[in-house]
Amino acid sequence: MSKAAEDLATVQMLGLKLPTDPRWVNLAEMDLADILTDHAYCEQKATTTCITLIQKYPEQIEMVRALAPIVTEEWGHFRMVLRELEKRGLELGIQRRDEYVNQLLKFQKKGGSRMDQLVERLLTAALIEARSCERFRLLSLHIKEDELKEFYHKFMVSEAGHYVLFIDLAKKYGDEAKVKARWKEYLAHEAQILKDMELRGDRMH
Repeated sequence: MSKAAEDLATVQMLGLKLPTDPRWVNLAEMDLADILTDHAYCEQKATTTCITLIQKYPEQIEMVRALAPIVTEEWGHFRMVLRELEKRGLELGIQRRDEYVNQLLKFQKKGGSRMDQLVERLLTAALIEARSCERFRLLSLHIKEDELKEFYHKFMVSEAGHYVLFIDLAKKYGDEAKVKARWKEYLAHEAQILKDMELRGDRMH
């Protein structure tokens, strides 16, 4: 199977509608300080997302139990990226505006019931994890440095599990048919976001 076919198979498995431009890895490895900095803040924001869901929906015991260990895992990932920066003599840079995530947040439906809002939050989180998984896979396969290939492979596996968890939780707390239909809308919107955004190597998304 060709590289392009493998990349397409991966995005289809994750449900994504658009593969990442293959030039992205080459751009990312041109300045590791930038991509590692953005990666670190992505892990920090993933931690915050799980904490916020627990705070806003403490009565959803099953979700709280599922997300509590993810909080620890995501913060551990943040620390892993910090160590990688330090090992290379690099410093954590300033957090930049995340246009990709902001565009997804704008797409969330406002109003509705608390459960409707929860489903929107869960689908947004699932999509971010799916795209992160796809990009970590690209880095694990195509970045030149073998040590970084192994580094990103670990993140790829983790993000795949998180993606599945968020999708399953959305189906638990919402009508499954409606959740599937809304997920398709999110996927189509996310593909358009990527088409409209400038390709940058200093961003994970």
